[in-house]
Amino acid sequence: MTAALKITGLTFAYPDGRQALHGVDLTLAPGERVALLGPNGAGKTTLVLHLNGILHGGEGRVEIGGLTVTPGDRKAITEIRRRVGVVFQDPDDQLFMPTVAEDVAFGPANLGVRGDELDNRVTEALTAVGMLEHRDQIPHHLSFGQRRRVAVATVLAMRPEILVLDEPSSNLDPASRRELAEIIESLPVTVLMVTHDLPYALELCPRSVILDAGRIVADAPTGELLADRDLMAAHRLELPFGFDPATVRRGVA
Repeated sequence: MTAALKITGLTFAYPDGRQALHGVDLTLAPGERVALLGPNGAGKTTLVLHLNGILHGGEGRVEIGGLTVTPGDRKAITEIRRRVGVVFQDPDDQLFMPTVAEDVAFGPANLGVRGDELDNRVTEALTAVGMLEHRDQIPHHLSFGQRRRVAVATVLAMRPEILVLDEPSSNLDPASRRELAEIIESLPVTVLMVTHDLPYALELCPRSVILDAGRIVADAPTGELLADRDLMAAHRLELPFGFDPATVRRGVA
């Protein structure tokens, strides 16, 4: 089976000489949900921006469903960016059209999708996130949690193979947090979730990797990683007060 994501020997330095990634190797199988954990400055954002060719120029190789991310190949990059959908931490970075439906239609319309097919994609994506009844509303009149769900829909309308979620639970109230978790669990796509919310990682991702100083330092079932106090402390990861991963079965492989 072809891997949904295969990163081999990925190395990257910024123009100022700061080395951000050091030979990263990572493979995700189709349908996996994996949490990318690590302290601030670990290189998580840098890694994610390589998945759709926004950052490039270092050594190594990134493949999405067997297709190599090749920045100089416009056709390949267009397809890569369809396959890899990134949902930003702030939904307002993705919502800029007059209505919810127009925001969701924007991506596929730019790929040339028109007519009934475009309408079907909008309906399909909004249904998946439970926001179909809001299709004609102004996005910025929605609650923050609703806007985040619409932001997910804007990516789903592209029919991606990999969904990258950047801090999906941040600034959500408990009900919105639960509703989003249910949506993520229902999606038939590979998920890479970048998060500092360790209980959310345990709930949603059977597997987690820890990235620190540009290197993957651990890759194991999420419950095992969170229960390893020495590993957690070494990489500045802390569980909320009173939270014991050993008492939570959901999400543990």
